[in-house]
Amino acid sequence: MKKILITGGDGRFASELKKFKTNYRIIFCKKKDLNICSPKSIKRNLDKFNPDYVFHLAGLSRPMKIHDLDIIKSIKLNIIGTCNVVNECYKKNIKLVYFSSNYLYPGTKGNYKETDPVLPWNNYGWSKLGGESAVQMYKNSLILRCALTEFPFKHKKAFSDVKSNFIYHKDFIPLLFKVISKKGIINIGNKTETIFNFAKKEDKNLLKIKSRGAMPNRVDMDLKKLLSIIKK
Repeated sequence: MKKILITGGDGRFASELKKFKTNYRIIFCKKKDLNICSPKSIKRNLDKFNPDYVFHLAGLSRPMKIHDLDIIKSIKLNIIGTCNVVNECYKKNIKLVYFSSNYLYPGTKGNYKETDPVLPWNNYGWSKLGGESAVQMYKNSLILRCALTEFPFKHKKAFSDVKSNFIYHKDFIPLLFKVISKKGIINIGNKTETIFNFAKKEDKNLLKIKSRGAMPNRVDMDLKKLLSIIKK
């Protein structure tokens, strides 16, 4: 049975992953057990568990404003922490799966392909791009540019003028295991639609709001590469 080591094993996505039945042995490493800011801590866990894959989930995400208010923390966790994980995986030639973001794309024209230029529109996107740069240098890796969100949708209002590919954690996980053997970059998410149309399926009382610059209007991605893999 192949083994997957999870960084950030006590996070939101990891808690959903624990419910999923798979043929892999999954090792959930909590922050107190695996500190991505410490190369020694990463090495100790890789030596202990000898995984075939590392799913790098640890890092800083919400609230988004934290990446403006505390850029040192954002850099330390999302960029330097990811570089540490890449370094240790490289030494052991362990397959690394990095969870990136559709926020790397500029947000102007939409329908972004994996080969399109990137230009993050907020500090969170820049922090994910910083980590992704290190991962791209390591060829035994897979980068997933995701539009993940929790189920049920956490907000009472949603943007009716912003198109994305939001997908719930629970729906993303089966796709994750269909692409695990791939390398390079894959956009991964649900069909393109406004955030309001996505979320209202579960909440009929959801209210419409306009972005007014809080988010670009087109953060949606081209999913042809993902669909071609799934069909095979």
